[in-house]
Amino acid sequence: MKTFLLIIIFFSTIISFSQTTISGKIVDEKNNPIPNANIYIDGTYDGATSSNTGEFSFTTTAEGNQILVISALSFETKNLPIVMNLYHYQTIAVKRNLTELNEVLITAGTMEAGGKSRVSVLKPLDILTTAGNPGDIVSAFKTLPGTQVVGESGKLFVRGGEANETQTFIDGIRVAQPYIQTANNVPTRSTFSPMLFKGTTFSTGGYSAEYGEALSSILVMNTIDEPDLEKTDIGVMSVGASLGNTQKWKNNSLSVNTSYLNLQPYQTLLPDNIEWIKPYESIGGETVFRQKLDRGLLKFYASYTAANFDLKQDDINYPDKVRTQNKNNNLYSNLSYKCGFGDNWNIFAGISFAKSRNSGIYDVYNYDASENASHLKLKLTKPISSKIKTSFGADYFYTNFSESVTNFESGYHSNIFAAYSETDFLFTNNLIAKVSFRFSKNELLDESSIAPRIALAYKVAKNQQISLAYGTFEQAPKNDYLKYSTNLQAEKAQHYILSYEFNKDKQIFKAEVYYKSYDNLVKYDTKSPVFNSNFNNSGTGYAKGLELFWRDNKNIKNLEYWISYSYIDTKRNYANFPKQATPSFVADHTLSLVTKYWIQDWRSQIGATYTFSSGRPYNNPNETVVMNGKTKTYNNLSVNWAYLISPQKILFFSVTNVAGIKNVYGYNYANTPNSAGIYESQAIVPTADRFFFVGFFWTISKDKKTNQLENL
Repeated sequence: MKTFLLIIIFFSTIISFSQTTISGKIVDEKNNPIPNANIYIDGTYDGATSSNTGEFSFTTTAEGNQILVISALSFETKNLPIVMNLYHYQTIAVKRNLTELNEVLITAGTMEAGGKSRVSVLKPLDILTTAGNPGDIVSAFKTLPGTQVVGESGKLFVRGGEANETQTFIDGIRVAQPYIQTANNVPTRSTFSPMLFKGTTFSTGGYSAEYGEALSSILVMNTIDEPDLEKTDIGVMSVGASLGNTQKWKNNSLSVNTSYLNLQPYQTLLPDNIEWIKPYESIGGETVFRQKLDRGLLKFYASYTAANFDLKQDDINYPDKVRTQNKNNNLYSNLSYKCGFGDNWNIFAGISFAKSRNSGIYDVYNYDASENASHLKLKLTKPISSKIKTSFGADYFYTNFSESVTNFESGYHSNIFAAYSETDFLFTNNLIAKVSFRFSKNELLDESSIAPRIALAYKVAKNQQISLAYGTFEQAPKNDYLKYSTNLQAEKAQHYILSYEFNKDKQIFKAEVYYKSYDNLVKYDTKSPVFNSNFNNSGTGYAKGLELFWRDNKNIKNLEYWISYSYIDTKRNYANFPKQATPSFVADHTLSLVTKYWIQDWRSQIGATYTFSSGRPYNNPNETVVMNGKTKTYNNLSVNWAYLISPQKILFFSVTNVAGIKNVYGYNYANTPNSAGIYESQAIVPTADRFFFVGFFWTISKDKKTNQLENL
């Protein structure tokens, strides 16, 4: 036995001595570090991926004369001859590809936030420093063109589409249930904390064939690949508390955020127009684990929220207030892996699992609904040459939805397989084209389809470009329909977009016109979708409009602001509409002005957001013309103030709708007329005229200067 152990030790020693460590730093011609470069010994599997600082290190058993290959997107591949026993740490410079695909970018329908995009219209700092934003990622994007003010919902409504037509993705993997459950006409919020995300892409149309099952828009959020430092974040708020911590090791890191919200104390001091039996309460958290591997990165993300509330609301069709009691559990998790391999290939693979359950009481009915969903994704990318880059991949979506309402059962199982291919062609340094298609097969609906998409971008000057985009998009009908009938087809839309963009020295201007046509929209013949409704796909519609965006962080010292304006003309013949009409969630004109001003002497950032929208249509049964009513205009001025008590301690105040304007979102009408033959109405109004928020936020870190200002 001793002899055997000595032999093992002997051979292990030989192997360890025969290994060579290859390390260094990858930089560009200006000595800037290049992250995510692939470095490997030619003809072997030995290699690594450079970090955010450009550094890399790996061991190899290769000997003698070898070729060290360094490849990175937008840079020329470098083949560096080395002698293994003479190699030492060195800084390696690579040249930028003069005909790189990033020289001109296709931006039609797309707005970036953070990340490395040089056309960012929002930074991570903006997502929560926007006045009127209740700490919700989705709310910040409602100040961008293309969105609607639908305050009674809280969800994203984009370019005439309903909220379910916008799909959310985290690290490229779909989130099946991105919102917390709420009551009728009480706004919801997303389940995500902005503290874990590095950048967001908000596309209002014409998006990549990589993304499917989205009829109008996508919101893609990317978690941080590597945190800057270890820290602890503590928050004490008027509505709850939060705690976050980040730890780093050599190749791993872990971030955890938790929060507890309880509106009971707030409602006691400042009651709103809802009769709360039990005000909203939730506890939840998120975590991201990251592990750097040879030439790759593995990430695990998870989010969980448990919430409950119990309330009573007035309803024009009930003599007494209607009770809504709900318990919600929402879990989402995904595992993703990306790496480089071979001759400049890149691979991405991911899988998600989501589970949501809502149970409770509505009026006299007991309900229990649950949804389990998964998304599997594989993507391969390869620059064919300096002028051609291709990517292709496959998706699989699984959904299992079930619902029970006072012993009436409904639900469905869905399996959707999809594959796509997308190629970028750089004709000149100023002209690029993206050609793609997406194949989809929905087993539940028993149909297959191919959706072509094409986009062009032309740089007309150094800081100006024009983009065009066309595409066919489709999405399976929503749960409210499929749980009663699966004899339906996917809803379809065609997008046509023309965009102009100017981007120079902390200034961005963007103008965009678009046209969307809808086909196969679901219709039914009852007041609302129920088990005995007759469903069909005969619905049609269109949406066309103009959008403008201007952001300036240059001309006025310490002032940053942006202005967005949207005009839309849209009509649909869908749902239970008797003819084509503008949906009730659409306002023809929407304007947002967001300002942020830093006052050095006060150690404070002051913010203000003003939002205006024209009246929204509603259907008045007392009139003969469908959807002929119009609400008054919507106006909201919100302000906030962040005061730095010390470099790591912040006191934060915010007030939404400072002037207390009595906004109206629409009207509910009685099902039957009164004795005078008039259908009585009830206004749909905000749950409160104003909302006040106070919070204290403390960050603990070794650098003693990092704080949570960018997260407020």
